[in-house]
Amino acid sequence: MDNSKFMQFLERFFLPIADKLNNNRYLGALRDGFMVALPIIIFGSMFVVIANLPFLDRLLSEDAYTAYKDALGPASAATLTIMGMFVIVGIAYKLTEYYEGDAIYGGVTALASFLILTPQMLEGVSGVIPTSSLGAEGLFLGIITAFMSAEFYRFFLQKNWMIKMPPGVPEAVSRSFSSLIPITMTLSIFLLIRILFNITSFETVQNFIYTVIQQPITALGSGLPAAVIAVLLIQVFWFFGLHGQIIVNSVMDPIWMTLSLENYQAFQAGEERMHIVNNQFIDTFIVGMGGSGMTMAVILGLFLVAKSKQLKQLGKLGAPPAVFNVNEPIIFGLPIILNPLVVIPWLLAPVVVTIVTYFSMSVGLVPVSTGVHVPWTTPIFIGGMLTTNSIAGGIMQLVNLVIVTLIWIPFLKLLDKRYFGEELVGANNEVAAGKKE
Repeated sequence: MDNSKFMQFLERFFLPIADKLNNNRYLGALRDGFMVALPIIIFGSMFVVIANLPFLDRLLSEDAYTAYKDALGPASAATLTIMGMFVIVGIAYKLTEYYEGDAIYGGVTALASFLILTPQMLEGVSGVIPTSSLGAEGLFLGIITAFMSAEFYRFFLQKNWMIKMPPGVPEAVSRSFSSLIPITMTLSIFLLIRILFNITSFETVQNFIYTVIQQPITALGSGLPAAVIAVLLIQVFWFFGLHGQIIVNSVMDPIWMTLSLENYQAFQAGEERMHIVNNQFIDTFIVGMGGSGMTMAVILGLFLVAKSKQLKQLGKLGAPPAVFNVNEPIIFGLPIILNPLVVIPWLLAPVVVTIVTYFSMSVGLVPVSTGVHVPWTTPIFIGGMLTTNSIAGGIMQLVNLVIVTLIWIPFLKLLDKRYFGEELVGANNEVAAGKKE
């Protein structure tokens, strides 16, 4: 099948599905809600890179490096670390706006609902909310909560359960009292949900979600099949808005770190390193190429094929953070989450690279990792060399970059064609409106 026929195939089968999903109010609210949080996410991403420049700890004294990290830490702690909060408000705001309700009240009600469900205890100290629950770890629950909260809020509004103020009362006061009963009823439902889960063995909604998701993964071991399944699960979770790296690594890290330690001990002793799949294998050759999903290749593909202004700008915006493996601008800006046009390359490319890298190491073309920890912000090629103690590791990363880019290009062309068409329609409408004036 040549490229033109393949593109026609994609257009015939994927665009109709994408159109239906694009018109779905929930997916629309999800997409637009992430866009609300995007500027904050980008700001945080920039300072994650600046605060974690590779080997800076060796260039500065320990005290200077600590002071440097402490000075820049709040930039990401107040944005990326708790980005779930911004996304929740954005989703509920957009969904309430779709229903022509008072959007700001819909957004803050969703946030309050989420905080009610969130455990307010950290290391035995009550009244403290763990920031991890407000970030990527709590994102899946946050999305569900935003949808449910907006629906409950709309339901009570449509039932006309509200306090109506007499004429002459300031609008802000009137809106506040009109929303009082719907908000109270909505928050009461989420309080009841929290109480019900508290009397179960899960104790919290978060524990329920993590237990249900993580249990199927616990049987995974080492080796290529486990690596392929783990990488595929990371991609699937990310596609649905969950932080796949946190979920999968929380189960696999004890295994992978043990294998890395054994490799390091063998490397120190001058013996053969036995474990191809380990912590460095995943971090360097899968995640260490622009972040989860190897989005450095996506950016390269955008530079090669993008014609639409939106994707051109996204490529320019996402490139600097991606050099240091920060990929939130691409994850939320393309977007990756629940985008049917990119699901195939998003799931396929990391699996292909996992297999190619594994067999390259198994036949001796590339040395197995030494088990030495390399900072996660180390750029591509340098990270591969340091991980394997060989230039072959860096070359392997570049080969993987080419493979992933080739897989992504047809789908980026399809996505770009859609965006470019929308931009042309918008430009024509502006011209027509100008002529009428």
